[in-house]
Amino acid sequence: MGLTKRICLWSGPRNISTALMYSFAQRNDTKVFDEPLYAHYLSCSNASKYHPGSEEVLEDQENDGGKVVKMMMGKHESPVVFFKNMTHHLLDLNREFMKDTINVILTRNPVDMLPSFAKVIENPSIDDVGYALHINLLSYFKENLITPIVLDSKQVLLNPETALKKLCAQVDIPFQESMLSWDAGEIKEDGVWAKHWYESVHKSTGFMKYRPKKELFPEHLKPLLEKCKICYQQLIEVMENV
Repeated sequence: MGLTKRICLWSGPRNISTALMYSFAQRNDTKVFDEPLYAHYLSCSNASKYHPGSEEVLEDQENDGGKVVKMMMGKHESPVVFFKNMTHHLLDLNREFMKDTINVILTRNPVDMLPSFAKVIENPSIDDVGYALHINLLSYFKENLITPIVLDSKQVLLNPETALKKLCAQVDIPFQESMLSWDAGEIKEDGVWAKHWYESVHKSTGFMKYRPKKELFPEHLKPLLEKCKICYQQLIEVMENV
């Protein structure tokens, strides 16, 4: 079967990461994993106090991040494995394993992302939303000569087929038409938290069309927006220079 391709998606929340996981789940050569490090993050932070359904996540998943990484890097039956990860879930973990994974940073314009996230967690911090952590991750990649792929969710929504073909070429796997659509409803790989976060994906049968936000940007999120914009621009520069 050859070497296993391990794709690690490093996303901030509300970034079409679940739709991408559903897309890869349609492939006939790929096994997907939904946020395997979530319980590790909850057990190592105070996020369990305000994340919906945190007790159920901690009971359902392995809490030891080191053991989870061993699973990720262990044997898998499928030639391609896709790990949907949130960047902030890396809390206190040794990142050496990333030298042997294909690392995809998924980002989204904070003007679109922050209001969406605040509907679930009202007053998010810079650490909750992932932008500063993505810049930290970029620094680690640069220091360790790891070349990441940066993907902007807006580009995927504007033209899913073009974006996915490019991503598959970067990952060095063949594009499959099946990645463009799926049946409405949940998939068996969904995490137990799906009922709190995945409502729109469960109603979908493919990538939704990009729609700019029409409502006024929330006033209380504007200081956070300015911080996130700086990070987002750095990510876009990396994407454009590849």
